[in-house]
Amino acid sequence: MPTLDVLALAAHPDDVELCAGGTVCLLAQQGYDVGIVDFTKGQLGSRGTPQQRMEEAERASDIIGLSARENLGLMDGDIRNTKANQRRVIEAVRRYRPDIVLLNAPESRHPDHSDAADLSTDALYYSGLQEIETTGPDGIPQAPWRPHHVLHYMQAVSFKPTMVVDVTDVWDQRIEALQAFESQFHNPDYEPDPDEPETFVSNPEFFEWVKSRARTYGYTVGATYGEPFKYRHGPFGVTDLPGVLSKEKEFR
Repeated sequence: MPTLDVLALAAHPDDVELCAGGTVCLLAQQGYDVGIVDFTKGQLGSRGTPQQRMEEAERASDIIGLSARENLGLMDGDIRNTKANQRRVIEAVRRYRPDIVLLNAPESRHPDHSDAADLSTDALYYSGLQEIETTGPDGIPQAPWRPHHVLHYMQAVSFKPTMVVDVTDVWDQRIEALQAFESQFHNPDYEPDPDEPETFVSNPEFFEWVKSRARTYGYTVGATYGEPFKYRHGPFGVTDLPGVLSKEKEFR
């Protein structure tokens, strides 16, 4: 199993594509190994089926260029921060050994998102403890691992971001990956089942909101489109301040 530079954790398939899709597209384009671990299959979704969501996630993964994606099969609407669920996340983190982890927002409209954030952050800490023993799919004991950096991506509830990623160059790719989830988001080529209702995220106006928010945060860093993140632990140290700042766009 390959190790990853960046691992994104998500309550549902499509959380990452909706909230950090441009960032993962950009990272993959830059040559980093990026993966996603979805906690549930969206079993309680008002549109589509869990099987559809898995097929849509596979298409989105191909569009992004992910190195790995898996689903833990937890119950949608019941993402509990239990020791058993922590162990499932710990096993994935130790298997992929990412330097950076992206995860759900600490506060969101959907309770699953904040519940997933709580589960993730506890699991990420315990993953670094030697006394917690886990084994991989091959039956070999796993070594402890804790990522160096953890960031929350923004969902329905805004927060003051620590950083904004310029995703202008991959915006079209990011939208294509999101629209791979055609049962969930507005896609003019999708014909829903007559019994499927329109939801908060399935109408065209929601798609316009996604674009507008990306433009809003992009503007703050001198970019056309941006994705905001909150750095979970800080401050972080640097040894080359001019080198770090030289990568940032000047914006006045």
